[in-house]
Amino acid sequence: MADVKRNYNAASRRERAQERRRDVVIAAQELFEADGFQATTISAVARRAGVSAESIYKGFGTKAALAKAVFDFVIAGDDEPVPIAQRPGSLAIQDEPDVRRKIRMYVAGLVDRQQRSARVQILIRDGRHGDETLRETWQTLLDERLAGMTMFGRHLLETGDLRPGITLEEVADVLWTYISVELYELLVLLRGWSPERYGDHVATAITTAICPPSV
Repeated sequence: MADVKRNYNAASRRERAQERRRDVVIAAQELFEADGFQATTISAVARRAGVSAESIYKGFGTKAALAKAVFDFVIAGDDEPVPIAQRPGSLAIQDEPDVRRKIRMYVAGLVDRQQRSARVQILIRDGRHGDETLRETWQTLLDERLAGMTMFGRHLLETGDLRPGITLEEVADVLWTYISVELYELLVLLRGWSPERYGDHVATAITTAICPPSV
């Protein structure tokens, strides 16, 4: 009984800690998007989340690290410790035999992720010009995107259905470019395209760039 109680208490503490962390990340997202990165203080985030500023510094370290945590939260759509590559949508793409369908499925998920995360990405990207601490955070986002697209590009190449002679580097570069927040910003946020039109354009552009012409 004592072991059961200790395990229960430990699980309860972990759950409460996860809830507090989620509250902090959501509070930071709301304030960053409303007031900007520089104007948002850790104290303001702490007040909104109902925690101490000290606990935020202890849990995240810096405001830039908190911004990265916000990005990770919005890109995934939750705070579950499951990598995107291991989630049902990604597994379904891996199981799909048709390479063009794989691309369409990936872009459908991309549209959802861009809608959740674009403003946070832009905040980090533009904020790096006025705050040195965000430069490393933005570079991390770029590096993670390239790593993810290299992994996806390798998966597409292994189907044997891409354009003859295309290299993994080219595939990764094409994917990395077309899924960039800049394209979403230009077409959806600035030109008023619907997310559906944006997704169709991106899927078509990627397919045209890396797949052989349809017969």
